[in-house]
Amino acid sequence: MEEIRHRTVHVNGIDMHVAEKGEEGAPVILFIHGFPELWYSWRHQIEALSALGYRAVAPDLRGYGDTEAPATAAEYTCLHVVGDLVALLDAVVPDQDKVFVVGHDWGAMIAWYLCQFRPDRVKALVNMSVVFNPRNPKRKPLETMNAFYGPDYYICRFQEPGEIEDEFARFGTETILKEFYSYRNPGPLFLPKGKGFGHSPDAQITLPSWLPEEEFDYYYTKYEKNGFTPGINYYRNIDKNWALTAPWTGSQIKVPVKFIVGDQDLTYNSPGTKDYINKGGFKSNVPFLQEVVVMEGVAHFLNQEKPDEINKHIYDFFQKF
Repeated sequence: MEEIRHRTVHVNGIDMHVAEKGEEGAPVILFIHGFPELWYSWRHQIEALSALGYRAVAPDLRGYGDTEAPATAAEYTCLHVVGDLVALLDAVVPDQDKVFVVGHDWGAMIAWYLCQFRPDRVKALVNMSVVFNPRNPKRKPLETMNAFYGPDYYICRFQEPGEIEDEFARFGTETILKEFYSYRNPGPLFLPKGKGFGHSPDAQITLPSWLPEEEFDYYYTKYEKNGFTPGINYYRNIDKNWALTAPWTGSQIKVPVKFIVGDQDLTYNSPGTKDYINKGGFKSNVPFLQEVVVMEGVAHFLNQEKPDEINKHIYDFFQKF
């Protein structure tokens, strides 16, 4: 069987690692991962979709894995990351004006931005976990989160440079990754100062059944080498992204979309999200939203927890185009 191919491409001023599988000339699916993840989060989708006639392209995003990590937090805005992906497409699939896109978590947010900024490059989108939330010109996101959830909310805790990294270092890379991957509480994630996820530093955390130890080791190796700062820098640009995207206030997502979320995902259970999806708000902002799938008993990392089902959802949707 053909191996996944790995290469480094110079795009938008950085060296980006990309994993690929599938025939040259086959329709491309661009897979965009989230936090704390890597291209490797799409390993099941890469194998399945390439076997079904697609060419899978899965980069390590800016700062992750084997992709270059710019030194300053200011270099991780949505414009930087979307710029990386557009340049990547120009480099690896110059013959395809439009590609299919699949996103999850932060990758879903980046996919929404890609569709806002460059809808001419996207044939159709399957997005997971994070709905499209239109820009509210009257409310800065971090102020809103802090007022609603308080300072222990994980996104608020991520803002002070170095603070959460020092805390994570006391617990160790292995423990922190296992805490994230095993998290199944549908409520908001709080990280009180000095207490991490609420377990003692020497607590034994069991990996979820969908992540064998040898697969976990790939994540561990990359995060032990690179640390968490680059991925956390995405969160440190939430307000900056809000400011930069003022010209897109009121814009809609105008590509065909299928949205998938687990009913145990903290994102699906955040206040107002279910009503937004079920009562027409989501559809009004994403007019070509064709399907919403809520997977029962499934948590945040759904593409790894239920790969066969996710692969089928992706394939069935993209076959329409």
